[in-house]
Amino acid sequence: MIEEREVVVPQEAATPRWVGIGVVVLAIVSLVALGIGWSAENASKSTQQALTAQVQADKQAQSVLEQRLQQSAEAQAQVQGEVSVITNRLKLTQSELANARYQAKKIKDMDAKQFAAFQQQQDQVNTQLATKASADDVNKLGGDVNGVKSDLDSTKQSLQMARDQFGNLIARNHDEIAQLRQMGERNIYEFTVDKKGERKHVGSLTVELRGTNVKAQSFTMYLFVDDKRFEKKNRSADEPIYFYTHDYQAPLELVINQVGKNKITGYLSVPKTAGTTTQAATSGTGE
Repeated sequence: MIEEREVVVPQEAATPRWVGIGVVVLAIVSLVALGIGWSAENASKSTQQALTAQVQADKQAQSVLEQRLQQSAEAQAQVQGEVSVITNRLKLTQSELANARYQAKKIKDMDAKQFAAFQQQQDQVNTQLATKASADDVNKLGGDVNGVKSDLDSTKQSLQMARDQFGNLIARNHDEIAQLRQMGERNIYEFTVDKKGERKHVGSLTVELRGTNVKAQSFTMYLFVDDKRFEKKNRSADEPIYFYTHDYQAPLELVINQVGKNKITGYLSVPKTAGTTTQAATSGTGE
């Protein structure tokens, strides 16, 4: 007889409920942490992009600022250069003005002395005529009187001639030019240029005629002085043109008396004594 035995199958112990809850909670926490990490990463990327954009903007602003600073420095340097040029010109003008006043006073004093000397000679002649009855003496003194009168007439004519800003007499025709030469105060060089484009050496300079306007009595010319060329445009007849050279401290004077069709006639007045100045700039009536 076969005995029946009850087979007992061992059952596994049931998993506690809290373990499942813990797993769920852990999963939730993991998902939350993962979400937070993802958000943080996105925020970090956004912040990095913003910082990069800000750095680029700062670089551009810095470049613009540097350009403006450079432009400001260049403008300041240009202004300083212009101020320096104006200051130098002002010093030159003050020097010329002082020289002009000195020359004018010198000419005025010289003319007054000459006139006083001639007047004294005439008074002496008149006194001699009153005291001497001899016919020979009268004739001789009469010749002296005539000579003194001629000198007085010459002096009066020179006083009636126009003067420039430096006090120098300005000759307006050949007779007055001859009178200037006779006074012997300056060297006088007469010249004529009778063709447009023609160059002529006058003293230590060269003149070139560029054109004339007979109706307006004006002309345009080039002056070549100390290896430099200066244009004198639309100048009028009897208008003095002043300029300096390396050889003279006082200004040289150029005057055109006659203006014809492509033809000019005038003179150059040069000081008797050369100076040691190194100034070589046109002045007076300007360029």
